[in-house]
Amino acid sequence: MGGNYVRQQRSILMVILLTIVTCGIYYFYWFYQTTKELTEYSEDYRLSPGLSIVLTIVTCGFYQIYWWYRIADIFISAQQKAKYPRLNDNKILFVVLTLFGLDIINMAILQSDMNQLWEKADQTIPNQAADFDDWTDY
Repeated sequence: MGGNYVRQQRSILMVILLTIVTCGIYYFYWFYQTTKELTEYSEDYRLSPGLSIVLTIVTCGFYQIYWWYRIADIFISAQQKAKYPRLNDNKILFVVLTLFGLDIINMAILQSDMNQLWEKADQTIPNQAADFDDWTDY
């Protein structure tokens, strides 16, 4: 993608409040955007944002267990791309919390980690642009 992806830092409190106030509808928006942002940034396309939502609805939420496991893995790939030190591997935590119906805690953890990652990624982009050399025809 070469940097044409969109990254957005979101307030953790607003993510939680909007999910509660909209009776979970915002969760699907966040779910879609998070999948899109992380897959585009990491260039790891094992998850499709739209298909993930459809499969979550069709399977009555069982697909979320897989999604949380896989999105944590994709987040690790994004950390490596940003040269961000990997702090935690939250795959098992996300799966356990999902099994207990605590996806909102997963949202807060992942959004917090993503906000930190986007800050780091924004700091490294100017350095990467300086290393880029356009090919010219002489």
